[in-house]
Amino acid sequence: MDEEFLRDLFRSLPEIGIRRLFGGQAIYSGGRIVGLVIGGTLHLKSDAESEPIYAGAGLERWAYARPGRAPVEMPYWRFPEEAYDDPDEAERWIAIADAASRRSALAKTSKP
Repeated sequence: MDEEFLRDLFRSLPEIGIRRLFGGQAIYSGGRIVGLVIGGTLHLKSDAESEPIYAGAGLERWAYARPGRAPVEMPYWRFPEEAYDDPDEAERWIAIADAASRRSALAKTSKP
């Protein structure tokens, strides 16, 4: 995806950064990852609290295949297609991903 498009889509978040990752792009806010673009598809960060929201909306979870093994499910869910054309809806989904990212970062720093 075009970096300018991603910056515009995620404009509701502060300090947007975009870097190459997993052969795609990672979208960061404040040093925390909030989304991934894999194979041209945008995925949003999740955690245990946000997963039911994504699943309830019928969104697909990103999983990668490993030869001879079961796919590995990652904590990222497909960005809703309808949100690309609706800035308010996009902002709502991005806020969910940002909150998941914040909780994940907090959980990592509070581990002994």
